[in-house]
Amino acid sequence: MNFLQEERLKNYTVAIIGGGPGGYVTAIRLKQYGIDVVVFEKERLGGVCLNWGCIPTKTLVKIADLYSECKHASEFGITLQNPEINYEKIFNRKNEVVNRLVSGVEFIFKKREIPIIYEKVTGIQKNNKDYIIISENSNINAKYIIIATGSVPKELPTMKFNSEYILSSKDILKLETIPEKLAVVGGGVIGCEFASIFSQLGVQVEIIEFLPSLVNTEDTEISKRLGMALKKSGIKIHLNTAVEGYEKSNDEIHLMLSSGKTVVTNKVLISVGRTPKCNIEFINCTLEKDDSAIKIDNNFETNLPNIFAIGDVTGKMLLAHTASKQGLITAEIIRNELEGNNIKTEKLIYENIPRCTFTNPEIGSVGLTEIQARDKFEEILIGKFPFTANGKALCLGNTFGFAKTIADKESQRLVGMHIIGPHATELIAEGAILINNGVTINEAVKVVYAHPTLSEVVAESIEDLENLAIHKI
Repeated sequence: MNFLQEERLKNYTVAIIGGGPGGYVTAIRLKQYGIDVVVFEKERLGGVCLNWGCIPTKTLVKIADLYSECKHASEFGITLQNPEINYEKIFNRKNEVVNRLVSGVEFIFKKREIPIIYEKVTGIQKNNKDYIIISENSNINAKYIIIATGSVPKELPTMKFNSEYILSSKDILKLETIPEKLAVVGGGVIGCEFASIFSQLGVQVEIIEFLPSLVNTEDTEISKRLGMALKKSGIKIHLNTAVEGYEKSNDEIHLMLSSGKTVVTNKVLISVGRTPKCNIEFINCTLEKDDSAIKIDNNFETNLPNIFAIGDVTGKMLLAHTASKQGLITAEIIRNELEGNNIKTEKLIYENIPRCTFTNPEIGSVGLTEIQARDKFEEILIGKFPFTANGKALCLGNTFGFAKTIADKESQRLVGMHIIGPHATELIAEGAILINNGVTINEAVKVVYAHPTLSEVVAESIEDLENLAIHKI
């Protein structure tokens, strides 16, 4: 069928394909700008993040941390009699949190009168200066298209997902009972988070990582310290190790490792990364890709005029808040074009986007690692401060970890911050503000930090750049 012969096509200024944290945020912002927009989403709004990623896992993180704290309550003078896990209630609470948040986003769409087409987009066809978006039961015309179709978990060729015992990160959130043993193949952010969660809930956990360190994109000191913490919690870690095969015997899976060892487990989580996905046919035009990722310029525009791509599908930085920020900037670019404003949008610096790992202990980082900074600058300054010397951390009974700040010696600008320890994922916002604004050491030390707070660890790590940290020997 030639969709150019359709007589009646609904017309929108912008069509967004994908209602995740990139797509739905962009739609709301466009509506705030007074620009008509439609969103295609084949499931519920919120994408992987709200439904199968950030929100459900962080709900489990809180529960796991709380259970761990209960077991150490006697250290605070509180006696608790044998705290027990009811995983059915944990599972239900996770779903309730997800449903409440997703329902909230859907309510915003309803109140702002943003139309949603709950269908999969199968094709995009050039139509003079506009495009026709072809879905399962609908076809609409749009001047601009924003592709925000996200990513999917990678499989291993020899270990395909089966949703029963070889699990993806989505599958593991569907478990209604807790396993006795869990093997995690892949020691990146997702793998370490799930390993930490289930270990705290009493599961015997082993991590198998092909590379020489966990979360290898983090600063080397942070990676090493995380490994120490996870081992101390009882997690077995196999680095520089691959899974060469497996056998299933009744309720057990036997993983054969390249080290010659065998890991016996009940469930296997495969967490070896994610792959951008965009299974859309382009008619009368060709969309350029780099492998599975859509190629974009600094304004998130593809090789096709007026077609943008944001979020995981671009392969840039697979984080929900990256997708949201890309989308907000794209909305601004479209508004400026429609209004005829010749305003240059600032380039998004991906290395200055904060990165968070919700293990126990937490990791928060932004900017350059020490190795990256040494490669980029002639000389660097490094300041560190431990949580063991922080009053609030002592009050919390959680003093593991430190804050590390990196500066370029010549310009004195802060270029990196890395935190491992209590509430690191919250504290890193301070580093993101300082680094994104090009703040120097002299400017940063003018900020007054409240006492007693964990944020003083950040303050003293900055002071330590000049060997002036008050509470460090």
